Amino acid sequence: MTTMFRKALNALPRLGVQVVDLGPGAAVISRRGRYSATKVSADAWMVGGGRRSTRAPAEGWGLRKAAASSLCARHVADFLANYEVNCVFDVGANRGQYGRQLRESGYRGRIVSFEPVPDALARLRKAAERDPDWWVRPVALGRSESVQSMHLGWKTMNSLLEPSAYGQQRYKRFADTRTTQVQVRRLDKVMDEALHGIANPRPFLKMDTQGFDMEVFAGAGERLDEYVGMQSEVAALQLYEGSPHMTEALAAYEEAGFGITGLYPVTREETTGRVVEFDCVLARVSSVPGSAAGVRP
Repeated sequence: MTTMFRKALNALPRLGVQVVDLGPGAAVISRRGRYSATKVSADAWMVGGGRRSTRAPAEGWGLRKAAASSLCARHVADFLANYEVNCVFDVGANRGQYGRQLRESGYRGRIVSFEPVPDALARLRKAAERDPDWWVRPVALGRSESVQSMHLGWKTMNSLLEPSAYGQQRYKRFADTRTTQVQVRRLDKVMDEALHGIANPRPFLKMDTQGFDMEVFAGAGERLDEYVGMQSEVAALQLYEGSPHMTEALAAYEEAGFGITGLYPVTREETTGRVVEFDCVLARVSSVPGSAAGVRP
């Protein structure tokens, strides 16, 4: 039996209205422009639209990037729930995008965000100010306790590393930079404070530090074993001098006892299709709750 909703949808194109049917009870309706929709999970669609472009059509790189980002966010949300994570170390927090995403996806545990860049730090503090279990720390993390020069003016790509020749060719923003001195702490030196008050800590480490993730990872020292999972931005193409290739990073993570659970493209070259960076989500399989592998002393 055809419902009134379905009859209405069928009639609208004759009136010059575009209809993208998403299934029972859902549709995208527009009098102008062209829209497309991609199903990114069982209960979510990614809708792109506007005028078509020969450079980035709605169903091209932009939509695929958005779909990958949405899938990664859902993957992380499910991971945090399945592994009973109660503290997320958000390293390279920028303006708080990741923390807001965690809250929107339903995570209610503690978030400890690390961000040393003054402008981003101010916006991060604003994002977290009404959330008592979202803590902000104005420092960078790395291999050693030190003071280092941070490159600014690169928007979300500020880094403790210099841009590579490839990075300079790809991003014009790298041509104009200034630096500021930032405090760098070791991860193992800040964990006790971050986990204070949590009876049975099950931390998750998220790193998005523009080529510096392996340095953050090294700073965990022997306390790395306490993490049940992690997320790292790994590079297939080098944007920063001294940053590791993804094969090197993944080998180190796996050597430390983590296994890949998801790999999602972050950016890619539009002309060649090569992926520049991936978001990689990893689990310490021995920490799975409720399984023989997850039994802890």
